[in-house]
Amino acid sequence: MSTKDAVAILAGAVLVVSLFSSGKSTPATATSPLGNATGTRPGLAPITTDQDRAAARALVNRLTVKGQGPKTGYQRTRYGDNWADTATGVPYARNGCRTRDDLLARDGQDVQYRSGSRCEVVSMRLADPYTGRTIDWRKTRADAVQVDHVIPLSYGWRMGARHWPMSKRLDFANDPLNLLPVDGDANEAKDGSGPAGWLPPQRSIRCAYVTRFAQVSLKYGVPVTRADKATMLAQCR
Repeated sequence: MSTKDAVAILAGAVLVVSLFSSGKSTPATATSPLGNATGTRPGLAPITTDQDRAAARALVNRLTVKGQGPKTGYQRTRYGDNWADTATGVPYARNGCRTRDDLLARDGQDVQYRSGSRCEVVSMRLADPYTGRTIDWRKTRADAVQVDHVIPLSYGWRMGARHWPMSKRLDFANDPLNLLPVDGDANEAKDGSGPAGWLPPQRSIRCAYVTRFAQVSLKYGVPVTRADKATMLAQCR
């Protein structure tokens, strides 16, 4: 090996070490929900082709329809402590990091961690799928980015989760398939609504959003209301 080659290899090694020690500096690229059945790939990319929109409608057509039950007995703690790393049956489970930090690291660009931590995200840049905005986020204003449950926990409760074992509720609340970091104001506007009551402001992402909603519904056996199903199908025409 020549001296020139050795220097090049050493420089590459230094670059790799630098990237890992300073945080995740490579940008996250949003993926279509149709190619992300585990939820471990970042973000939410629009569904645009006729073939993919037909595939999305096929998923939605598989959903069971049911009337919405009461919210009686619902509390956030019915799904475990907020973002605690206590689930067992989903990606990132028991990895030592809080679920929120796992999702910020999955979807953020130029992610930086607190000094001495491999988990705690303190800054990043987010391409918000719901609004289309780019958000430069710092932990000092944490609520500017919130991690949305695509199927809200209260919606799941009203559609049958009150009868689930606690282990299934823990998985549902911490499953990356059901979680998206998004603009905080948009998440608060959504609250516990299904698709008939709320859709992302960015119209180009709506088919992808309802497809992810359908994926979570099918994985956990959560039925949807008749109005929600009709709205979901309409987004992917």
